[in-house]
Amino acid sequence: MQPRMDYMKTAPDGYKAMSALESYVRQSDLEHSLLELVKTRASQINGCAFCLDMHTKDARAAGETEQRLYTLSAWRETPFFSDRERAALAWTEAVTRVADTHIPDDVFERVRQQFTEKELADLTLAIVTINGWNRLAIAFRKVPGSYQPAKR
Repeated sequence: MQPRMDYMKTAPDGYKAMSALESYVRQSDLEHSLLELVKTRASQINGCAFCLDMHTKDARAAGETEQRLYTLSAWRETPFFSDRERAALAWTEAVTRVADTHIPDDVFERVRQQFTEKELADLTLAIVTINGWNRLAIAFRKVPGSYQPAKR
């Protein structure tokens, strides 16, 4: 696979804007482990190999278990996720598939029970951000494999 273009160099101000939103999300009060699950699940839905490579590596580096990562696409059928994580994953799926789901009320009620309004806004921004990164990486064929998590 060959990349189509390097959007970071072609549109550096746009990249900076996306990075600023990513930085905001990372600095939110949401758990890092939850953010990595959300980013991975949205990337699974969108079929973004680059982001899957990145976020599964980041999740493992942060202590996420292989078992949970392997079963993430079938999270409803496992006992491995908390109620808060389940609500976030359902919200992630609904927001990522917004054209199909139009965000059902029951999904909103479920996530609202687990998150404060600020957390829910930040969670939604996290989902918007990863969906944006997915679309950039897929559109311009960002090649997976070379990403390495930052040393902690």
